[in-house]
Amino acid sequence: MMGSSRLDYLAGYELPRLARISPNLIVASFSLMKLLPARFMLERAVERREVVTGGHIVETTSGTFGLALALLAAVKGYRLSLITADSLIDLPLQQRLSALGAQVQIVPDADHTGAQHTRLARLQAVRAELPQSWWPRQYDNVDNPHAYARLAELLVTEFGTIDCLVGPVGSGGSMCGTGTFLRMLFPEMRAIAVDTHRSVLFGHVAGPRLLRGLGNSILPRNLDHTIFDEVHWVGALQAFGATHRLYREHGIFAGPTSGAAILVAGWYARQHPHQLTVAILPDEGYRYQNTVYNEAWLSTLPGWPVPQVARPEELQRVEPYDEGSWTRLNWRRRSLETGSVD
Repeated sequence: MMGSSRLDYLAGYELPRLARISPNLIVASFSLMKLLPARFMLERAVERREVVTGGHIVETTSGTFGLALALLAAVKGYRLSLITADSLIDLPLQQRLSALGAQVQIVPDADHTGAQHTRLARLQAVRAELPQSWWPRQYDNVDNPHAYARLAELLVTEFGTIDCLVGPVGSGGSMCGTGTFLRMLFPEMRAIAVDTHRSVLFGHVAGPRLLRGLGNSILPRNLDHTIFDEVHWVGALQAFGATHRLYREHGIFAGPTSGAAILVAGWYARQHPHQLTVAILPDEGYRYQNTVYNEAWLSTLPGWPVPQVARPEELQRVEPYDEGSWTRLNWRRRSLETGSVD
């Protein structure tokens, strides 16, 4: 059963709302998916005595994992320091984290690549001052993907055979964890990664990214490239448009990573009407009311409003496109090192 207790308020954030939005397309829509791995990682760390009650937690985050840690730290009595970048955090989220008692340190990110290396350097400086602190390491901690056994169990219990799993990739935890557990039962199940242009996860060179919440400028150890059959790179403008349609057509108020995922999952489901596709939608849309859901902000973006693209452009090699595009490469469960040509 998902959640450690039906009376645990935070466990409700870990429960996805499951909905069938077309005959063969299911969505697992979370309020705050990152709470699932955050709780699991913290509980394992407590078992290993890596952190004790009242101890200090230090992590680098682009947003939702930090919020999940802040909720847990506040409720369970830990101190928390979060390192983020000025391109990644907005004032409402910063205020929400501070209200939970988290200390938020913000580093500059002039080139809008996420400032991962700068954030990690700041984190190490904090840890040098707090040698007993616990660093969850969401990108490299194997407890992150292991947490998603519960999601795989829920999907199998509710729907039986899953033919295709689609979801955004950032830390590698949700898609690699859920996909690996489902493949134990369904070896032929297709796994489709949703990334964005100028993210290094599947071979792009790091560069400015408008779409946040997926992609990365460093390679997480938790990302197992060999589970993926396809990779889709969705530009921010296509993701924003799909996010609006998800809300207008289905009432699902989600963030733009969910929009990118549903764009890809909807296309795949239409191409394979006799297969059951499941899309992971990681978070809700409230954080994006002043941006993705704000036409005044959208109107400042070059290329907006963007024409809706019906299908991805097929690639023969890994290459970035612009923010109005959507591309696809047959990845064929290979490693990142085996070359980029299909």
